[in-house]
Amino acid sequence: QVQLVESGGGLVQAGGSLRLSCAASGRTFSSYAMGWFRQAPGKEREFVSRISKSGALTSYADSVKGRFTISRDNAKNTMYLQMNSLKPEDTAVYYCAADLDTYGLPPLSSAGYDYWGQGTQVTVSS
Repeated sequence: QVQLVESGGGLVQAGGSLRLSCAASGRTFSSYAMGWFRQAPGKEREFVSRISKSGALTSYADSVKGRFTISRDNAKNTMYLQMNSLKPEDTAVYYCAADLDTYGLPPLSSAGYDYWGQGTQVTVSS
């Protein structure tokens, strides 16, 4: 079992920054890969970023590349998403997810993840 809790969301003006955190408990944190997804109103959940167990491998959706940075601190059982140069189209509920099966980067599809957090709202005003 893995429990995930996101935090750090909020309201920010366009061009601003936020850092999301995902605190994990249960199974050893360094034993699973993780990802960030988001879901805007009326839209499907979409991939944002992913990171391998050690943090050595990462990838991003084209829409956030160069603006967002994913990282993890295995000693603190926490994953982060640093979001800079935020745009109104980044407004969504952001979710972290854990993939217990993949050795390298976890999948791009949300269907490949085993555990999810409850989400944190990010709102970017224009």
